[in-house]
Amino acid sequence: MTCWKNIKAIAFDLDGTLIDSVPDLAAATRATLSDLDLPGCTEEQVRSWVGNGAQVLMSRALTHALAREVLQDELDNAMPKFMHHYQDNLQQHSQLYPCVKDILAQLTSLGFPLAIVTNKPYRFTIPLLEAFGISHHFSHILGGDSLARMKPDPMPLTHLLSHWQLMPDELLMVGDSKNDILAAKAAGITSIGLTYGYNYGEDIGLSDPDAVCEQFSEIMALVSSSLKATEQENV
Repeated sequence: MTCWKNIKAIAFDLDGTLIDSVPDLAAATRATLSDLDLPGCTEEQVRSWVGNGAQVLMSRALTHALAREVLQDELDNAMPKFMHHYQDNLQQHSQLYPCVKDILAQLTSLGFPLAIVTNKPYRFTIPLLEAFGISHHFSHILGGDSLARMKPDPMPLTHLLSHWQLMPDELLMVGDSKNDILAAKAAGITSIGLTYGYNYGEDIGLSDPDAVCEQFSEIMALVSSSLKATEQENV
């Protein structure tokens, strides 16, 4: 049984968890395909392709457009174009999910150290957080290229455990994808799966997170037991 009262710090995924970034990712993907004289794609298709980093997104887009497996040199040629177009479309159409700003402010005021653990390249992560005015809530930010491995590998989460000197049951991972849940399980930490994000069309509950939330605000009810336990210990 999950012991929510032990939670002392929280790691958040970014795309599909805090920010709906698909509209801008789709714009960059379509522009890249156009540069390559390839058929375009829909926003809904891009929603099913995101979650494993920029290279995997582009690989899936090219595979779809070419109707075959993409070659490495084709992917290498496309990536600079995609990175350029995404830089130009970083926050044109993306938006925060409901209640994100308020809940992050509450968690910060309550003393929880917060981190970002995303597979998005680091170069895009910081300006996106800053554009929405939430970067100051996070004392540690890990992009998909910040360490040698990214989610679903547990390395980013074990890095946080070491950095914050926490036991596994003291760290919580909040995300919308099976990659978030798999990474949390591999690191031995607690996880919350959000239903509204990007998970390849799969029910996040199938990945067996410790809790499933339909709204971002619902995480407060779970972490509040940690606060109550701390208050009782200090009485």
